[in-house]
Amino acid sequence: MVRWRTGTVATLRRQWTGAVELDVDLPDGTRMRALAYPELVGTPEPGDRVLLNAGALLMGLGTGGYALVVALPDRLPPDPSEVADTRDAGHLVKARYTPLQPILLGVDEEASPHRDVLADADDLGGLPVVTADLHSALPAILAGIRADAPRARVAYLLTDGGALPAWFSRTLAGLRSELVGTITVGQAFGGDLEATTVHGGLLAARHVLHADLAIVAQGPGNLGTGTRWGFSGVAVGEAVNAVATLGGRPVGSLRISDADPRPRHRGVSHHSLTAYGRVALAPAELVVPEDLAPSLAAEVHAALAPLAARHKIVRVGTDGLDAALRASVVPLSTMGRGLDADHAYFLSAAAAGRHATTLLP
Repeated sequence: MVRWRTGTVATLRRQWTGAVELDVDLPDGTRMRALAYPELVGTPEPGDRVLLNAGALLMGLGTGGYALVVALPDRLPPDPSEVADTRDAGHLVKARYTPLQPILLGVDEEASPHRDVLADADDLGGLPVVTADLHSALPAILAGIRADAPRARVAYLLTDGGALPAWFSRTLAGLRSELVGTITVGQAFGGDLEATTVHGGLLAARHVLHADLAIVAQGPGNLGTGTRWGFSGVAVGEAVNAVATLGGRPVGSLRISDADPRPRHRGVSHHSLTAYGRVALAPAELVVPEDLAPSLAAEVHAALAPLAARHKIVRVGTDGLDAALRASVVPLSTMGRGLDADHAYFLSAAAAGRHATTLLP
């Protein structure tokens, strides 16, 4: 459950879109690193008293390496300027029935300026959509897209398997200029547009943001239990079904690695095999880079053979992709490993992005 702490803001540190990093002095004389979302709690200043949820930090969770500011109890932010007793400013409640639930304007609500466009929208018109398990694949997929289609309009759908606030992601903050917009779907929030479901988010990407391609992946903080079904990335298969249902072109970014120390994630991760092999009922194009090391390529080929009855396995050339990955505008990192430490993982994601560009009209 929640592990509460209270303290005083000592210093402000890094800031990025939607988030402020700070140091908090606790009554026992220790100092704790914390993160605040100004849209939710207001903007902290040195000397403010803060109420913290410190559970993830105290447990040493990699992604959740912060205490989170729950409130500035002595300096609460003002109420939103919009009228709060009508639906004119939206009634999409996210992180529902938690103490910090925000009420937002959904992209397809009656009060939305995009309502008329989306009211009867039902078709993606062949939009290529890359689906990925981990948030760390996002910049690599983008690198592959930019290698061959530098001016393509790319939208990102952040699903709710990881961090719910889009503001948590420094990667996403650094990629803002590379995207026509971020759509936060399900319980996730803080994007340029808010959608209730992946389906609605995909339609908004096509008909509101006028994207040429879209990427669907959870926020940072994948949850896994080491079991076949107990991982948040299972939603990748459901995203494939949504894309196909709406007339899009699903492209599967596979989680491939010869560097992960855990056997279940070596070769093709069991996350990909379960999501695409058991959950995705519609066919997708699953991308494998051509230039994998021979032993890894053989392992990948064997793992994917049972999936070939439903999906199309596509082998994609990798010329220029290493350079594109090294030119990424944000650092590449997955599970603490950078590009050279887990090259196959990032190359596979970039190859999926490259293949998606071949499906453009």
